[in-house]
Amino acid sequence: MRSVPQITPDGPRRSLPVTGYTLALSWSPEFCKPRADQRSHAVQCSGANGSFGLVVHGLWPESGQSWPQWCVAERALTLSDIRSAICMMPSERLITRQWAKHGSCMVSNPAAYLKITRILWDSYRIPDYDRISREKGLTAGRIRAAFADANPGIPASAIGVKLNQRGWLEELRLCYAKTFRPARCAPARYGAKDSAAAKIWRGL
Repeated sequence: MRSVPQITPDGPRRSLPVTGYTLALSWSPEFCKPRADQRSHAVQCSGANGSFGLVVHGLWPESGQSWPQWCVAERALTLSDIRSAICMMPSERLITRQWAKHGSCMVSNPAAYLKITRILWDSYRIPDYDRISREKGLTAGRIRAAFADANPGIPASAIGVKLNQRGWLEELRLCYAKTFRPARCAPARYGAKDSAAAKIWRGL
């Protein structure tokens, strides 16, 4: 990579007061299932860099029932910024897009946005979802409870579980207050109910 990817906004600019945050963690095997041969996702999905489990999708500022997006950035993202984050967010385009769409509405420079994201990411203990995926009768509640049990400071009410239409795990979404204390997820972020049947793709 010799230049920062160019990103085109996919919606209007919204400057709104920040009332909280969501850190979205993508389940990489499910994301990569249809993308293993796509060059644009080679870092994450080709297998050349090993296999990933949960990775950071992005840190999103919230504003009540809406969210700010595509704010005017005071500083541009650099190749050095991208390299510093590639292990937790294994896609140059993803890093660039998350900064442009979300991070620019939080802080004045991309290094600060990525630093905050890394502090949160490094604070988690990730459950053995490969083992959990083999359990009979798996539910969204079990996926949620496993993360809460591994991270005592984060209650289950602050952990969203996003399943796709076929019931496969796509993302965990961790909800925070403006102070970055875990907070109850809004229904849209909480996602699947505890009783919902769930499956976890292991990338086999």
